[in-house]
Amino acid sequence: MRVRRLVLPALVLVLTPLLAWAAPQGKAIIAQGVDPSTLDPMNHQETPVSNVAVNIFDTLLERDQELNIVPLLAESYRIAGPTVWEFKLRRGIKFHNGEPFDAEAVKFSLERLVDPNLKMRGASPFAPLSRVEVVDAYTVRIHTKAPWPILDTLMATGQAAMLPPKYYREKEMAYLSRNPVGSGPFKFVRWMKDEQIELTANEQYWRGAPKIKTLVFRPIPDDAVRVAALQNGEIDIAVNIPPHLAAIIANHPRLFLSTAPSVRTIQLMYYTHQFDKQHKVVGPYPGPVADRRVRLAMNYAVDVDEIIKNVLDGKGMRIAMPLTSKHFGFDPALKSIKHDLAKAKQLLTEAGFPNGVDIVLNSPQGRYVRDKEVAEALAGQLTKAGIRTQLKTHEWVNYLNNMVYAHNAGPVWLIGWGTTTYDAETVYVPLFRSGKILSNYFNADFDGMVDAAQTVMDPKRRLELYHRLNRLWVEDAAAMPLYQQLDLYGATKRMVWKARGDERLKGFDLALK
Repeated sequence: MRVRRLVLPALVLVLTPLLAWAAPQGKAIIAQGVDPSTLDPMNHQETPVSNVAVNIFDTLLERDQELNIVPLLAESYRIAGPTVWEFKLRRGIKFHNGEPFDAEAVKFSLERLVDPNLKMRGASPFAPLSRVEVVDAYTVRIHTKAPWPILDTLMATGQAAMLPPKYYREKEMAYLSRNPVGSGPFKFVRWMKDEQIELTANEQYWRGAPKIKTLVFRPIPDDAVRVAALQNGEIDIAVNIPPHLAAIIANHPRLFLSTAPSVRTIQLMYYTHQFDKQHKVVGPYPGPVADRRVRLAMNYAVDVDEIIKNVLDGKGMRIAMPLTSKHFGFDPALKSIKHDLAKAKQLLTEAGFPNGVDIVLNSPQGRYVRDKEVAEALAGQLTKAGIRTQLKTHEWVNYLNNMVYAHNAGPVWLIGWGTTTYDAETVYVPLFRSGKILSNYFNADFDGMVDAAQTVMDPKRRLELYHRLNRLWVEDAAAMPLYQQLDLYGATKRMVWKARGDERLKGFDLALK
């Protein structure tokens, strides 16, 4: 590990003089770690897609730079009844293909999102939605199956994108996944798979034309290559700067480092049960991690503080639950499990494995900050505790589509989760409520408590429920909570830009000096 730390910065510094430092005027190039799996804003659960989609699509509401919920395509909204939210819409707005934005577009968009026949990957958090009522051309009422306190937060997420009805009705899903049309500040131009996605400014955008005329997203999985590209002037913004390379950017005369505590937490997930393609419980997982004592042993075996210090250079914050301090439902009284090797071995013995166990740990490579190195450290620590761990790393799109979504990523797998609702519901429901696309965990008590919390409008009662859920989650070792990611971005000084806490990369907020 130490050798790598010395070599990679040197490599970056050597590469710098080889290319002229320049970038086209009016053009901004953003490098993410991976290419998106789709450009359909509703059919995903991943930030790289959201970062592109937020520039193409508008939503009824959005979060401003301070992360407050504010109207976007909606002029205003109100709670009209226990299960009814009313939205007044802006007039005179058109989609990129010329179709008008109105109440019918809202109805179509939200109904497409939750259509059970389409099985949209982004639909899970919207399950409480019942129907959309068109009151008049610019007024809609969204009805929910029961009281639902966080509907407004969901309307500010990318999965609730507004779509032109005619275009999305007439085209096939495969075509739409690669040829998006929205009403946002940028229009889609082309997608060269694994090379770049190009967007052009919507000069008729209702909030005014963007200052950036061409916006490009490039996938660069390798950390050193991404930083070298930034130094060379090939790109303007780079995400997921590894902590050990941050000083190079901070000290560069033409670059600056922008940081933000991420909404994202990183955790090691367990398979407690098997699920079929319809996400229904088949039965307990036929392996050691189905036993709570084995999962607890793994949680005690890992020294997360050491990983934060040595792999992330201190750029991470220890967590006790899959929530950050900004999430509704966070409990500051709940403390992280302390590293205890003796306790881990005792639990393994109690579970019937005095000689240890063998497991496979799957992890993406290039999606999160130093994810491969974190997974290597986890595997090493677990193996020392007698939990002999075989690590397998995977390219992101394959990992997501063919493993995570297909319930094939287990028995133990690394994942990050950053929900921009800042609410416990959109963490616990998609990741741990049985029957959901990402869940490989089943606990009947947990399911019941999650379902109950979803319908409670009183904030105090709701907070109490989530504090109970947090404790149950920890006691049952539903997963291994690792750390809250500190997001590090590198950017050229020609850019006027500041990192957001929700990880969104909005071209409309960019400007050139």
